[in-house]
Amino acid sequence: MVRTFLALDLSEDIRKRIEESQGILRHSSARITFVDPAAAHVTIKFLGEVPEEQLPQIITAIRGVRCAPFDITITGIGCNSRVKPRIVWGIVKDHGESADLAHQADEVLAPLGFPRESRPFRPHITLARVRECDNTLIRQVQEIAETTLGSVRVSCLKLKKSTLTPKGPIYEDLAEAPLR
Repeated sequence: MVRTFLALDLSEDIRKRIEESQGILRHSSARITFVDPAAAHVTIKFLGEVPEEQLPQIITAIRGVRCAPFDITITGIGCNSRVKPRIVWGIVKDHGESADLAHQADEVLAPLGFPRESRPFRPHITLARVRECDNTLIRQVQEIAETTLGSVRVSCLKLKKSTLTPKGPIYEDLAEAPLR
């Protein structure tokens, strides 16, 4: 079995700005686990554990997705809750293309046994997971809320493998589906 997901990659410039923003969040006394900026991405669909022999079918299916290359901009930093946040994220803006990709991924993967998402798709980049929150974290997030992390041209959808380790996940590209 292989733990997999579909994602959009980020530029090195955005990764540097993620690291800078995480540096500010490190001043908080909250218990936070930071995402390695080199591994940051926009998740389109989490597939979970799949049999290795199913990977070729998944790759064929995602290469059937039709979407022209598009730009995403990370327009700020926020949390999933102002009271008890569990995630600090980069807010991703586009013109609906990433949501369209998520919908198309649902459609092409449903015949392979992957359930369609029931919640609306909200593109984001996870910067940190909050284990225990306090007011210092809320203040730090407010301080950097308006920070634009940059833009990137998305030209492919990637199938990634996720290997969980005690030091965090390790991601490996398994296949690309060029956008056209």
